Amino acid sequence: MDIEKYRKYCLSKKQATESFPFPSLPNILVFKVVDKMFTATDVNTFESFSIKHDPDTIDNLRSKFDAVTNHTYFSNKHWSKLLMDKSIPDKILFELLDTSYNLTVAKLTKKTRNEMGL
Repeated sequence: MDIEKYRKYCLSKKQATESFPFPSLPNILVFKVVDKMFTATDVNTFESFSIKHDPDTIDNLRSKFDAVTNHTYFSNKHWSKLLMDKSIPDKILFELLDTSYNLTVAKLTKKTRNEMGL
């Protein structure tokens, strides 16, 4: 996966938006759904990207792929960093982005989901 495929896929998600919200980290591109982040990456390097994950299944994924690592800035219980070293097939990367997006949508209120058509 390259950054253009990543960006296009993230923006294909319903109500997804992109921004650079961190003034002290101007290269960090964040994708959100209704102002809730579901993934982020450094646009200059695209060495990795961050995802939300299911705390009950992440240990299994981490045991299969060394490129699924603990996150530096976010809770390791709910977030992981995926290293873009080509060891994880694109199909799985897309599935992990789906999971991150779906977990984020699930945390929105029912009213917000209905209003946004999610």
